[in-house]
Amino acid sequence: MIFGYARVSTEEQSLNRQIDALNSYGVDELLTEKMTGTKRNRPELNRLLDKLRKDDTVVIESLSRLGRSTKDLLALIEHFEKQGVVLISLKENIDISTPTGKLLLTVLSALCQFERDLTVQRTNEGLKAARARGRKGGRPPKDAKTVEKALKLYRAQTHSVAEICEICGLAQGTLYKAIREQQERENHTLEEEQPNERA
Repeated sequence: MIFGYARVSTEEQSLNRQIDALNSYGVDELLTEKMTGTKRNRPELNRLLDKLRKDDTVVIESLSRLGRSTKDLLALIEHFEKQGVVLISLKENIDISTPTGKLLLTVLSALCQFERDLTVQRTNEGLKAARARGRKGGRPPKDAKTVEKALKLYRAQTHSVAEICEICGLAQGTLYKAIREQQERENHTLEEEQPNERA
């Protein structure tokens, strides 16, 4: 099966050019996505990923239509490769099943690693400079009452994690960490309360 995927990132952009190119290629099924600046999820891309099977082909007009960043693009290409799905980009004339396509994958991996290394380097330099000015890095710690309130809402199962974080002003990572720590404390307490069966 040959799938076509087209995406535009603003309401003003038109999908027509991409659709014409993909139809000219001869795709069996075409999935199109109109994105807005604030909308992060891509339901049509998710639908495409669900449909794909080994030996299917995904055709895009340009690599920029598939991923919003090098990291995003590489993750999708690697996913296709693991599934045995061929990706063809018309504008760049790339087919990831060919030696040239595999070279692109290597270059993208190197770029991703380079971006990660740069980010780490800049973060470390920023923290070092901040310490030199007498500032400590990281977010200010959340008080225990706020975290406890978030945990109560989580236990009540009346709100999603995102809603709880919005209500309490917490980062999702902070809440997940608190949940994990609480579960570890509860498990430790249970182990201590259970009689030693081997005695």
